[in-house]
Amino acid sequence: MIDTLILPFRALDLRDLPSVGGKNANLGELIQRLAASGVRVPDGFAITASAFRRHLGENRIDEEIYAALDRLDVADVAAVAHTAQRIRDQISRAPLPRDVEAALLAAYGGLSDQYREVATDVAVRSSATAEDLPGASFAGQHESYLDVTGPAALVDAVRACMASLFTDRAIVYRHERGYAHRTVALSVGVQKMVRSDLACAGVIFTLDTESGFRDVVEITGAWGLGETVVKGRVNPDEYIVHKPTLARGFRPIVVREPGDKDVKLVYAPGGTTVEVRVPDAVRRALVLSDDEVLVLARWAVAIEAHYAMPMDIEWAKDGKTSELFVVQARPETVHSRRVAPTLELFRLTGTGRALVTGKSVGAKIAHGNVRVIHGAGELAAFQTGEVLVAPMTDPDWEAVLARAAAIVTDHGGRTCHAAIISRELGIPCVVGTDRASRTLEPGALVTVSCAEGDDGKVYAGEVPYTREVIDPAGLPRSPVPVMLNVGNPENAFLLGQLPSAGVGLARIEFIVSRIGVHPMALVHPERVADPAALAEIRARTVGLAAPSELFVNGLASGVARIAAAFWPRPVIVRFSDFKTNEYGSLLGGTAFEPVEANPMIGFRGASRYYDPRYREAFALECAAIKRVRETMGLSNVKVMIPFCRTLGEGRAVLAELAANHLARGEAGLEVYVMCEIPNNVVLAAEFCELFDGFSIGSNDLTQLTLGVDRDSSLLAHLFDEQDPGVKRLIAQVVEVAHRHGRKVGLCGQAPSDHPAFAEFLASISIDSISVTPDALPAVVRHLAAGPAPGPGAEAVPAGIDEVC
Repeated sequence: MIDTLILPFRALDLRDLPSVGGKNANLGELIQRLAASGVRVPDGFAITASAFRRHLGENRIDEEIYAALDRLDVADVAAVAHTAQRIRDQISRAPLPRDVEAALLAAYGGLSDQYREVATDVAVRSSATAEDLPGASFAGQHESYLDVTGPAALVDAVRACMASLFTDRAIVYRHERGYAHRTVALSVGVQKMVRSDLACAGVIFTLDTESGFRDVVEITGAWGLGETVVKGRVNPDEYIVHKPTLARGFRPIVVREPGDKDVKLVYAPGGTTVEVRVPDAVRRALVLSDDEVLVLARWAVAIEAHYAMPMDIEWAKDGKTSELFVVQARPETVHSRRVAPTLELFRLTGTGRALVTGKSVGAKIAHGNVRVIHGAGELAAFQTGEVLVAPMTDPDWEAVLARAAAIVTDHGGRTCHAAIISRELGIPCVVGTDRASRTLEPGALVTVSCAEGDDGKVYAGEVPYTREVIDPAGLPRSPVPVMLNVGNPENAFLLGQLPSAGVGLARIEFIVSRIGVHPMALVHPERVADPAALAEIRARTVGLAAPSELFVNGLASGVARIAAAFWPRPVIVRFSDFKTNEYGSLLGGTAFEPVEANPMIGFRGASRYYDPRYREAFALECAAIKRVRETMGLSNVKVMIPFCRTLGEGRAVLAELAANHLARGEAGLEVYVMCEIPNNVVLAAEFCELFDGFSIGSNDLTQLTLGVDRDSSLLAHLFDEQDPGVKRLIAQVVEVAHRHGRKVGLCGQAPSDHPAFAEFLASISIDSISVTPDALPAVVRHLAAGPAPGPGAEAVPAGIDEVC
């Protein structure tokens, strides 16, 4: 009888899902098939679904339970809570059948012997027979019991675990997804406990959870038990690893972002858990070393390859042994369902006052009235289409969450419950705002935007937006390669799935602004005279090997994220092109920047890189690029020099690059130059000898050709990139460059605003056109259609489905 009631994990695989449920079947699969790949899984055993059915049947409570569920109105929150509680009480109070209990205790004794302990501590986990399928996650529906020690405690935990098949949330979830209650049974997994309460734990997804981009592994983690991550109690650390270059032996940790882990969950006497404060000194310390991140990423890639689908994995680190373990793996249930996905691009077309900011989940926008929920007792008042605002969500709320226009929470990261559910529901969600439930006014109309990158924002009022649906497979093939202009790396994983030829212009100014500190202030903090600025710089650089690492790490991460998103397509990264007034606005910047009457044509671009006033900061920019290309292996990064006025300046910059171990030609490095000054056109043949190609900056080239300050509103009517003189210069540099075997692209605004200008560029055989992402479909369609029918023809923007 023991063989049908209890099965060891090592005897299980996916074929056993009907008898042991998804969680236990997956644990067996991991132990049997992936140990050779180094994946560590704590051992244990499964109490089968037949034992669960025996428990209900022999105690004669099964028919009563299912009859009550047949009568239940799941829309009645109070009725669901009352019925579910009564059912759980019946199951947890009923004694286990004698043979089931005997088999359970025998298996537990064997597990204790295996780990050489009198009574080993175990985790008791639910595993429903309809669980962890590609179409349904059942995440958070059932209960687990941790740090269970001894026979009596184990028996109680097993019965409670069986009862959790009938939590409020599980009953509603099954009903909404068409699972008949009678057809779903619950197996219980008993697994050797990993003492992550003494270390850390978290979640891994083998894709980007926001965009579905599949070339990365996303890892989150926090101190203590992993429940704080799953339930969104803390803002966890986040790591992103690029799979293709990981497979080639590099160390491509693209993102390494510490979270504010202010609390952790640890064990308390009696098998319970308790939340304790994390000391300030370690709240923002990373929970994993780089080596540990890479180990987990390699395991995740191996698991994904075995299952041949994106995976959702839970990991834990044992504080006693410092060993890492995988404690659960299941198919990812949102993006893995998509066969040929279309991309939705949401864009705000108006402005509003930002009320709170957090981390964005998804990339959508929605309007709605605020409904603040602090507990289950307030759910009955929730109205369909409202924005649900809460300190954090609870799995029992899912029937209400499905009716929300958006979700906003105080706590949580991108792998917390609110984030997972909002992705399944396809609604925008902003987590980790810290104060939304205390700040947002109940009933107020707000706009929840997750379409602005990593930062999710809640705006006052109804801010208008557009929604564009793009089917990448449906776009025609352009006769000219169309690339993208990208400044915000946080949108890159979504944009990388568009059918572009790569990135023609990756601006690093957005990344530098997010770092927020003048790079020279990190090299020479002693020159910062402002005490408040100096104190802030010191606070931001605590724990770093050198203050300058704040800049190098931040810049390398941002560039790497873009490069990973478009790998192996080329990504042309332009070195910094801030003006003195823009640099001066950074923390500590006033100590290093002169005041200029016209910064637009002042100390900018190439002129800074070899100048003693900025040379050391340029070395930091070079160090970041070197880290991206050599440590992370993202060799698709090319670099570009902006605003290079003379040939002598070009040679000086190339010498600085070489001095900083970025010599043109070494390790395949290509160095481009912006063509945005008339002298670049006049001396194009000579510039061809120095650089690998040109990227025409039509904004500055127009400014300097027409003598119009592009920032001047008084002369805006004269600023025209389609002026015959500007077009003649563009045609000239293309002809000279091609004659010398050099490529030329254009990365200005004109092709995005005027499809006819893109047509002109195609007619002179330009090698590529780089446009803003929202202009890509219209430009590609216009180029594919060929010459316009006449001088008065206007291109109609394609793909705009809604204006909201």
